[in-house]
Amino acid sequence: MAADVAGKFLNTRVRSLKPSGIRKFFDIVATMDDVISLGIGEPDFVTPAPILEAGVQSLRGGRTGYTSNAGILELRQAVCDHLAAMYAVRYNPADEIVITVGVSEALYLAMTAVLEPGDEVIIPTPCFVAYQAEVILAGGVPVEIPSRVENNFMPDPAAIEAAITPRTKIIFIGYPNNPTGGVASREVMLALADIAERHDLLVISDEIYDQLVYGVPHVCFPALPGMRERTILLGGFSKDYAMTGWRVGYACAPAALLQGLLRIHQFTIMSAPTTAQDAALVALQVGAPHVEEMRAEYDRRRKLIVGGMNELGLPTFEPLGAFYAFPSIRASGMDDETFSELLLKEERVAVVPGSAFGAGGEGFVRCSYATAYEDIEEALVRLRRFMLRHG
Repeated sequence: MAADVAGKFLNTRVRSLKPSGIRKFFDIVATMDDVISLGIGEPDFVTPAPILEAGVQSLRGGRTGYTSNAGILELRQAVCDHLAAMYAVRYNPADEIVITVGVSEALYLAMTAVLEPGDEVIIPTPCFVAYQAEVILAGGVPVEIPSRVENNFMPDPAAIEAAITPRTKIIFIGYPNNPTGGVASREVMLALADIAERHDLLVISDEIYDQLVYGVPHVCFPALPGMRERTILLGGFSKDYAMTGWRVGYACAPAALLQGLLRIHQFTIMSAPTTAQDAALVALQVGAPHVEEMRAEYDRRRKLIVGGMNELGLPTFEPLGAFYAFPSIRASGMDDETFSELLLKEERVAVVPGSAFGAGGEGFVRCSYATAYEDIEEALVRLRRFMLRHG
């Protein structure tokens, strides 16, 4: 009966969506004891104390009502100042930025505002699982272009250009990358910028991990020559400032585009949570030392897990951003789904199959090092036992 109701009332776009491959493993982990999870994609740090206190003071001060639809003006100004200082890209806080409920809402707004039915969106993969889903929900068609470990999982400009058709409207990029930890070089980004300009395409750039890079600069796409006017920039506070549960992000774009996103936002959301916005403002004002402290610890863990995986015969390129390692598990003789399921069952270590993240992820697993150093050490001990049996 339930299936009949779903078939009768749910629209075809919703029914066509595949369940999240990440959620499947989280659900299994929740039923087990003594699991070391390298699967979850969020910081294991508590939000830094000054930011926490700003949220508490916001509540105690009675700031429990709506803000303006676009968000608190002081926060919008702070985001714009931050982007100008970090990347020399400038936005007008009055009409070129909207504060959103995390980057997830910013992604939804961008796709819904821009796509017509049948429009194509080119997406380098492996990538965060929501990208293709949001394209489909907005009536568009995701076109996956696999990146390769041989190129450190950077986008392939030639393959992207070859995939362009008369229906192509957007090139979507997400770097530093989830799940691979790859960081796109300035040379590659300039090649994508050239393609977007020559083919008159919009670019949507998800830069949520922008400050979590290790020894390389982050390239902010709208800061590239000529790209500010054809880019929607998505960013937020969840990863850099350990604020996932606060649900606060932003989208920046030229005013004519941004107003389309804002129109949807005001009818769908009204405004992002006031408490979270007040905390985000303080994050921008005083959070830099805390970001650096967390980044240094991620870097320490990064070196541990990459070295450990390589020693175990699970070749892992050096991830230069975010907090993920993406080892090949081909030496085990298993596909990534089987490897992940058996590792969880036999050794209580949770990883996510690479195939959950789209084309190009097959034969890899995502391992988050946003977990305690000691837990990573123990996970490597368990992985060694596993590989001695199966490698």
